[in-house]
Amino acid sequence: MSEQALPILYSFRRCPYAMRARMALFVSGQQCELREVKLADKPPELLQASPKATVPVIQLQNGDILDESLAIMRWALEQNDPESWLSSVDQALIDQNDGPFKHHLDRYKYATRHDSDPAEHRAAAVKILEQLNTRLESQTELCGDQSSLTDIAIFPFIRQFANADRAWFDGQDLPHLQDWLGRHLASTLFANIMEKHKVWENGDYETFP
Repeated sequence: MSEQALPILYSFRRCPYAMRARMALFVSGQQCELREVKLADKPPELLQASPKATVPVIQLQNGDILDESLAIMRWALEQNDPESWLSSVDQALIDQNDGPFKHHLDRYKYATRHDSDPAEHRAAAVKILEQLNTRLESQTELCGDQSSLTDIAIFPFIRQFANADRAWFDGQDLPHLQDWLGRHLASTLFANIMEKHKVWENGDYETFP
């Protein structure tokens, strides 16, 4: 297999998994060929690269495929980690986010799809958020005073939860978490990775970042 010029990144702008992968790629300076996909009409190239057909997916120059967002984050930062994100990784906190919190988030935000009680799952999710709020009482980020892989891995999902009912979320007694979320939402990094891109079609070529 001949090597391609750049890794190929299949992404979807609003997907929280893709967001965190793009944030790691951006901060590392790792350039990719960007293929923004429409999830309702996934291109055959994505299906061929990863039968899971979920984003993000990155196809490396040697043909290897990474189709888990955390693996993409780690790969990018292993190439270049200028802000030392890999120095503070709380895997248990990330697992809690990707497991129990995501479970409750989905059943709160998409209650009809899951035939669930949104109030019950919102309350369960808040219990987890209260732990994060307590953790942030004495430090600005989840693993200290510097942003790390842990913060970036979790942030897009807290954003998604907050956006399900922003007025309600803003009224909760979570001041430290709300400040933390606000800082990440206002960051130049987040603004850069949320720029809009046209849906990729065969023959298009666009790079990121």
